[in-house]
Amino acid sequence: MRDAAARAGLAVTLRQNAPIALDVEFAVAPGEILALVGPSGSGKSTALRAIAGLYTPSGGRVACHGSVWLDRDAGILVPPRQRRTGMVFQSYALFPHLTAVENVIEALGDVRPDQRQAQARVLLKRMHLDGLEDRRPAQLSGGQQQRVAVARALARRPDVLLLDEPFSAVDRVTRRRLRRELIELRRELSMPVILVTHDLDDVVRLADRMCVLNGGKILQTGTVEEVMARPASPLIAELLDLAGEDAAEA
Repeated sequence: MRDAAARAGLAVTLRQNAPIALDVEFAVAPGEILALVGPSGSGKSTALRAIAGLYTPSGGRVACHGSVWLDRDAGILVPPRQRRTGMVFQSYALFPHLTAVENVIEALGDVRPDQRQAQARVLLKRMHLDGLEDRRPAQLSGGQQQRVAVARALARRPDVLLLDEPFSAVDRVTRRRLRRELIELRRELSMPVILVTHDLDDVVRLADRMCVLNGGKILQTGTVEEVMARPASPLIAELLDLAGEDAAEA
């Protein structure tokens, strides 16, 4: 565990044997993007959900900027609404009956009511959605819906941004555009970012470091260049090859 990241970033330890095996430990510094890579069922999304408080493992600890959100040994369990996490799901998870601006307003509960509309519109403009604020999700493209989801995640003024397969439901051209926008966003915001993806192209273009998971365990952690160039085992090399094939087919 990296002490600096633990004090001024996100520090995660998750341990359990069942119902989902987990044996992971990592830290993410402010402004850093860590990619979690591995096959389906490897524990990537479960780790994100545990950080956000949507899943409670039987053992572990989660701390962000020195605030402890989870410590099973100490009996600490901060509820999801009190954790400053911004989470973007693969399925967008937008409210279909609300407009784009109303979806973002839903995440502005700690802002004065008379300021929420204006603040939501500022966030949508940041995501290049000005002019589309009053459309419902069904009237937006997949890429536009994903931008609304990111704006809603940022509305919580999060201490950490969690991205769960954020580009998997869009076409290749939209994926490239969303990647560029995430890079721009990263320059503006200095927070830990965790990216769960099956696409090595996302990892290479966006991440600073990566963790390779399998069966709920981290097999290797390092910079993207290190892990790609020097897999620590034949299994890791095989998993990276499979991820590369999936990315090529996407």
